[in-house]
Amino acid sequence: MLQKFDDRNKDIQVWLGDKLVHRNEAKVSVFDSTVQGGDAVWEGIRVYNGKIFCLDKHLNRLQESAKTLAFEKIPSNEYITDAIKQTVKANGQMDETHIRLTLSRGLKITSGMDPRLNQFGCTLIVLAEWKAPVYPENIKLMTASQRRNSPSTLDSKIHHNNLLNNILAKIEANHYGVDAAIMLDVYGYVSEANGVNMFMVKNGKVLTPKADACLPGITRQTVIEICVAKQIPIIERNLSISEFYNADEVFVTGTMGELTVVGEIDRRLIENKSGINVLDQLQQLFAEKVKVEGELI
Repeated sequence: MLQKFDDRNKDIQVWLGDKLVHRNEAKVSVFDSTVQGGDAVWEGIRVYNGKIFCLDKHLNRLQESAKTLAFEKIPSNEYITDAIKQTVKANGQMDETHIRLTLSRGLKITSGMDPRLNQFGCTLIVLAEWKAPVYPENIKLMTASQRRNSPSTLDSKIHHNNLLNNILAKIEANHYGVDAAIMLDVYGYVSEANGVNMFMVKNGKVLTPKADACLPGITRQTVIEICVAKQIPIIERNLSISEFYNADEVFVTGTMGELTVVGEIDRRLIENKSGINVLDQLQQLFAEKVKVEGELI
């Protein structure tokens, strides 16, 4: 599960601010809001066969997160799209590429929390790396004691860079010796894993937690859309961890791992006794979708 360095990334170009620079020169100021308080928003985007998958959805979510945080002088989607395309073209990345798109509140005139100190506009970072899906074919999860933020504290609908909530859960998973941690909401229902959304299948029906405390991920939404289009029953509702223990199939979704099988949760094996294999069908349909859809580079 631990990612390894890919030699193809040793000389990549990174978009920083308003230009491309070598990865060794891609450095933000100590006065940038990313450093000062994790005051930034981000997206993870994947490139397939010369196309950027779901680019419009990612950019819209970036814009909405930036608006919620009251960023000023936000670059347009057209500008960001051009920066992304320039970056992947400079690196020759037409496939097997993951883009970490970051937009911070920008530079401050002096150190401090007050956004009025940010008087130069946003900082845009496009980090495109050669990176195949990082999850193994079958993963193990555990339930973390760390609860997922609710809208009453820090709304998960803001795709922000302050990820300590999720990182603390991942630390628990590392200590436990598994691949990722399931995070419950404040009521004890399953929210998501520390970096991916969660689904389960029971008696041919696909279920996923309501997006109350979790990020409504774009890969998650793609799976929901596939289910609707193919008339596979799909239900969003509150789900307890015991329901996941007793599911026929469990899988997680995200840009970094696509659709990944979960074989074990809290040392309970996920056993499919129904004779129905829905996940294989969804994985195939997802693979077909990413081959033909997306923004041409």
